[in-house]
Amino acid sequence: MIGARLRLVATLALLASDAAACDLALALAVDISGSVDRDEYAIQMDGLALALRDETVAAALVRAKASLLVLQWTGEGRQIVVLDWRAVTDHRALAAIADDITAAPRRWRNYSTAIGEALLATAETFSAPAVANCRRRVIDVSGDGASNEGIAPENVRDLLEQSEILVNGLAIEGSEDGLTAYYREHVIHGPGAFVITADGFEDYPKQIKRKLLRETEERFAGYR
Repeated sequence: MIGARLRLVATLALLASDAAACDLALALAVDISGSVDRDEYAIQMDGLALALRDETVAAALVRAKASLLVLQWTGEGRQIVVLDWRAVTDHRALAAIADDITAAPRRWRNYSTAIGEALLATAETFSAPAVANCRRRVIDVSGDGASNEGIAPENVRDLLEQSEILVNGLAIEGSEDGLTAYYREHVIHGPGAFVITADGFEDYPKQIKRKLLRETEERFAGYR
């Protein structure tokens, strides 16, 4: 009888653990390379925060028990986490995340565009215990140019696949022709991976909102 009760308690604990585990670990990698000026940097960070405050996006992230991380990236060896993994436990927690994103300082200026290095650095963050139980692992990388330094983004794909990390892209058109096609061919990776296009930085806030909605609502896209 005692053994049966202990097995029941263990089963209930396991079910509770599974229920508490997050559905989505979403790392947001933001381009701060030399082609991004001060105003464009502000548009990205404020636009991301604004999207997280949107009622529809917020509800989807809370429902998914998501965890978020924000990384700024530019040239080779210059990637930094400005918001470490934070659980979206409720709307208040998400509002605090949005506030911290708005307040995050820019770490570098006037460096190159190393997308492969950004993907490597972001992928390493998924080893954190905070996201060990997340069902899906997604990198959301945005930028306004093709990679021109460091490891090529397509050469990171084996590592991403081994780690079951999906990569979606937001291509900010304007500085280079055909950036969306470049992201589609060289950057995104994994089951259901996609690219969203922003028509210049002014369009970024609208498109990052679309991207977040797609990443949260397509709950069965990805490796798991």
